[in-house]
Amino acid sequence: MRPPFPVFLCLVSIAVAAEQPPGPSISIEEFEPKSTLRVPEHRPTRAKFPFIDVHNHQRDVSPAKLTQLVTDMDGLNMGILINSPVSRGSGKWVASAVTAMKEHAPTRFAVMTNIDEGNLDDPNYSARAAAQLETDIAAGAVGLKVWKHFGTTLRDSKGRIHVDDPRFDAVWAMCAKHKIPVLIHTADPWGLFQPMDKNNERWLELKIQARRNQSQQTDYTWEQLIDEQHRLFARHPQTTFINAHLGWLGHDLGRLAELLDRLPNVYAEIGAITSELGRQPRAAHRFFVKYQDRILFGKDLYSVPEYHVYFRLLETDDEYFDPIRKYHGIWKLYGLALPDDVLKKLYYKNALKIFPGLSSAGFPE
Repeated sequence: MRPPFPVFLCLVSIAVAAEQPPGPSISIEEFEPKSTLRVPEHRPTRAKFPFIDVHNHQRDVSPAKLTQLVTDMDGLNMGILINSPVSRGSGKWVASAVTAMKEHAPTRFAVMTNIDEGNLDDPNYSARAAAQLETDIAAGAVGLKVWKHFGTTLRDSKGRIHVDDPRFDAVWAMCAKHKIPVLIHTADPWGLFQPMDKNNERWLELKIQARRNQSQQTDYTWEQLIDEQHRLFARHPQTTFINAHLGWLGHDLGRLAELLDRLPNVYAEIGAITSELGRQPRAAHRFFVKYQDRILFGKDLYSVPEYHVYFRLLETDDEYFDPIRKYHGIWKLYGLALPDDVLKKLYYKNALKIFPGLSSAGFPE
């Protein structure tokens, strides 16, 4: 007896499907779909207004390198680059970097310093570190850069040094005395501290860069580090802190807003968080408008083509465009279309306000 006609068709379809060779198998790392979406595109390679990059790392300050940097900066419309060392950038290094940059282009560069971390068990450490900072300020340092080992891998004979360790209070007080800001990087994105499972949107980053996996840490959590940082900010209201990478709260702008509302001495900068902002363009637009006096432009990793993505994100209303790095989040970006008055504060006005000694030449009113 023949099966009913619909059932017969179903059986035939299954049989045909079974005969078809399986499609090629690809990994998520290989998956690079080409969008068929056709929408207006703007690809600015030059910022609408001159800008100051407050978060930049340049180890090489030779004349040849500085000449290339000035050429790059002119093309990007970068007015000033503030160089922030990330390891032992104090003392002689700061003095030599300031001299080299001032001799080459006195109005285009500025230099930050690091905390002297030698012999943290020394009973006189606090006074010594503060004195070295004051020496660096006298040599021309315009700010203090604290990088992410502070609170994680920085240790003394007793173990991990907390972000709000009181032995550094004299350092923060010295910054307040001389009115220089502290650019502080604490922790890493929240997802890098979570289990590497199917629910973690940073899964691809953890797979590609296993060294960034911090979910197995035993003596600190992401929340501990962030809480320590916020306690530090609150305990030193006279010191200006710039929370690098939006304090890794780009995924929770409401919590960052609460911090800024509570602590007027805290600012934030936008280095390495374009993927967080670009997936929430309306919320991010509202945030930048409301806190336009508290946010600064920073890039972190130096790359001329990557600046172009920042300009596109901040200045245009483009839709569904590629992020700088896919592994920061498997999604597309949308432009924030910030108004000109907000862009001017983000690009240069806020930096001119809180960094001492920067030249305002070439920046619009």
